[in-house]
Amino acid sequence: MALTAQQIVQDWWQLSGADAASLPVVHFTGDAEQLPSRYQVGALASASIAAQALAAQQIFAARGGVQQTVSVNQRHALAVFRSERYLRLNGGMPPEPWSPVSGYYQAGDQRWLQLHTNFPHHLQGVLQHLGCADSRDAVAAAIREHSAASLTEALSERGLCASLIRTPAEWQSHPQAAAIAAQSLFHLQRSGDAPPRPWTAAARPLQGVRVLDLSRVIAAPVAARTLAQHGADVLAVGAAHLPNIPALVMDTGRGKRNTQLDLRDAAQLAQFHQLLSQADVLIQAYRPGALAAFGLSEQALAERYPGLIQLSLSAYGQQGPWATRRGYDSLVQSATGIACTEGSGDSLQMPGKLPCQALDHATGYLAAFAIMRALQRRAEEGGNWQIQVSLAQTGAYLTRLGVSEQITGRELSEAESADWLQQEASGFGTLTALRPAEQMSACMPYFSLPAVPAATHPPVWW
Repeated sequence: MALTAQQIVQDWWQLSGADAASLPVVHFTGDAEQLPSRYQVGALASASIAAQALAAQQIFAARGGVQQTVSVNQRHALAVFRSERYLRLNGGMPPEPWSPVSGYYQAGDQRWLQLHTNFPHHLQGVLQHLGCADSRDAVAAAIREHSAASLTEALSERGLCASLIRTPAEWQSHPQAAAIAAQSLFHLQRSGDAPPRPWTAAARPLQGVRVLDLSRVIAAPVAARTLAQHGADVLAVGAAHLPNIPALVMDTGRGKRNTQLDLRDAAQLAQFHQLLSQADVLIQAYRPGALAAFGLSEQALAERYPGLIQLSLSAYGQQGPWATRRGYDSLVQSATGIACTEGSGDSLQMPGKLPCQALDHATGYLAAFAIMRALQRRAEEGGNWQIQVSLAQTGAYLTRLGVSEQITGRELSEAESADWLQQEASGFGTLTALRPAEQMSACMPYFSLPAVPAATHPPVWW
C-alpha cells in the first residue's frame, strides 16, 4: 500500500463520508525521517494528527472562522506519539507507569508470550495463577513450566492480560484476523434520528461541545484530550474502585476536568444520566457490552438521547471470537505479528516492539477525527452517530501501509524535543509536557485546564 501521510489523510477523509473536494489544505513540515521501525510509523503519526486537525478546521470554518492552512511538523508528531515519555513532574520523573513484571517471557516450549500487569489486580491474578512470588525472576521460572499458547489462553480465560507472540502468518490464519479484515479502519454510522444542530459562531472549533470521557490508559484518553485542545468541555469520569495509572492521567488529563461516579450505585447512575442528557459526545473504552449491564448499551442511549455521538474503543474489534478479550497496545502488537516482525521475525527468537505506543496514539487521534466528522455531519444532517474503533484494526491498517525489510529511521534527540515542551502548573505539581503538534494560526490548539487528580471536580457541567 505504501501511502504517504497526505494520502492517508485523504483516505480517512473519504472513509468518513466527506467529499474529497472539501478536504482543507495541510502542509507536512520538518524532517520526514521516522523513528527506528520496519513499519511506517512516521507516516501514520503525521497523518493521524493532521486528519483530526483538518476536521477541527472544517468545523472552525463552519462556525465563521477564517480559512487557514494547517501544518504538522513530522518529527514533532513522532514525539507526540509517545507523549508519556516526555512527561516530567516538578523537574523529575513521574511515578513509573509500568509494572516490572510486564513484558516478554519464554515458556517451556521456547515460544514467547507477553504479560501486561500494570494494574494491580491483573498482577495479582497472574501471580495467583502461576503460584509464584512477585518478582520477574519468579514469574519467568514459573512460566518455563508451561507452554506459551496454553498459558496465554488460561490467563485470558481468567480475564487477565497476556498474549502469545505470533508470526504474521499465524495471525492471518486466526479467526479474529478474519473478523478484522472484514471491517473498515473505523465504523461511523448514523444510529438514530434527531434534528440537526447547526453550528453557532465561536472562537475555537469545539467551544461549547460537551464530552464525557469514560476511559483509562492511553488510546481513548488521547481522543478526549485531543477534543479538549480544540476547546471542548471534557469531563473525565472514573470510579474509586477502578485503578488508573497516575503518570498517564497527568499526560492525557490536560484540558479535562475529572470526576468520579460509581455506576453500580443507583443514585450515581442517575447523576451520570443527568450528564448524558446534556452531553454531545460519549467516549468509552470498556469491553464490548460491558456498559449494557447498567442499561447503557449503544442502542439504549441512542434512543434516550437524540443527537448523542457515541465512540466505542476496543482492543480487538466489536466482532469475532476475541471481541470481549482484554487487550492493550503492546498485547495487540504481540498477537498480530507486529512484535515478531519488529524483533527477529521468528516466533522462537526475541520479539521486539514499535518505537512508541503507535496503535494507542493513532487510534486516539483517529477516534477524535471520527468524532469531529460526526459532529459536522450532525450539524448538517442531524441524527445520532455511532463510532467504533479498535487497536487491532489500526494495527492492520499500519501493516497494510508497508513493512520494510530492515529497521529504518533514527531516534529523536533531546535538542529536537526541547523545542516542543512546555511547563504548566497542575493539580499534581509543575508538569513539563509536549504541546500539540499541529499548527493552526487562527485557532491554535491548547489546553485551557491543567491535569488534575481523580475526583477533583463534582459531576456537573460548567
